[in-house]
Amino acid sequence: MIPQFEQYPSPCYIMYEQALEANLQLLDLVQKEANVSIICALKGFAFWHSFPLVKQYLAGATASSLNEARLIVEEMGCEAHTFAPIYHEDEFESMLVYSSHITFNSLSQWSRFKERALAFPKKVSFGLRVNPEYSEIETDLYNPALPGSRLGIMSEDMPEHLPEGIEGLHFHCLCENDSYALEHCLEHFEARFGHLIKECRWVNFGGGHHITRKDYDIMHLIGLLKDFRQRYPNVEEVILEPGEAVGWQTGVLVSTVEDIVESKGIKIAMLDISFSCHLPDCLEMPYKPLVLGASDPNENSKYVYRLGGCSCLAGDFIGMGDFAFPEPLEIGDRIVFDDMIHYTMVKTTFFNGVKHPAIGMIQKDGEFILFSQPGSYADYKSKLG
Repeated sequence: MIPQFEQYPSPCYIMYEQALEANLQLLDLVQKEANVSIICALKGFAFWHSFPLVKQYLAGATASSLNEARLIVEEMGCEAHTFAPIYHEDEFESMLVYSSHITFNSLSQWSRFKERALAFPKKVSFGLRVNPEYSEIETDLYNPALPGSRLGIMSEDMPEHLPEGIEGLHFHCLCENDSYALEHCLEHFEARFGHLIKECRWVNFGGGHHITRKDYDIMHLIGLLKDFRQRYPNVEEVILEPGEAVGWQTGVLVSTVEDIVESKGIKIAMLDISFSCHLPDCLEMPYKPLVLGASDPNENSKYVYRLGGCSCLAGDFIGMGDFAFPEPLEIGDRIVFDDMIHYTMVKTTFFNGVKHPAIGMIQKDGEFILFSQPGSYADYKSKLG
């Protein structure tokens, strides 16, 4: 159905270098206009082959594990801003080596590691994650500000002053939100923690900023950031760490129809990808992705198909609705899912032993580079120890 994609492997994640650079240029514009640091969150975008390009525009990257922190140092050439809900005794020294900033999720974690942290010979700046108790995230699974959240310290549990050795505060209560949601979050953040912000060297606004979405109000964001900096002249650095905004609309996942089955009048195109293994957000969020060349069915649609994955999970199909195609699907047709570079590659699994898609990039000059083609038995076996 999509002839121009027949030249590429299937399944395969393909990133467009030109689209990535356009996103980075927009993010860099915000950095410069608002005098803030925007860093790339690897939990949302970890296409490390592009890190040299990312480093040309952004101020660094953020990690949530030792593996991410090491990847940042080795492939981006800078130290990580690190936050993890917990730190492990046997990894903490390495975290210090790979990080410029480390944020703790609780006062007890800070107390546990404080002595080692402050005695470390390399300068690392330490912070605490706090919970503003406000969010406009619609999906509970992604909402860290729900009652009973395990993420961030409540205002009533914070001391009157920042603990000794703490230089920054971090909050994260956005997910695919606009600048107006950030404005509302800031109101709650300042109302609960304003006295502590006045003691900070840096403040991290977390992720979830959908800055590169077409309808995002860039000027409103810049105004918010400038106003915050004016209210708190003591804060030397304001940090934003979007992941999705970096990889937003920068690539696709190419798949192939391997079989067509029919059940109770429903035609199902069986693909060589798995929604459970390769597009888990489609099931978790859930959401219906855009398929190139397809549309939502209506009463006039002649060729309607449900798209099914290749794992044994009964629900391994797009449950948010079927797709209408201009022509009947046939075995061997390419099905191309749009916007599949953020929060996809980073969440793939080896459930059922299903192989991972290949990973490639179309450069600005149009040349395709294949970086990896996983799927060997060794890949699967090593995952299991």
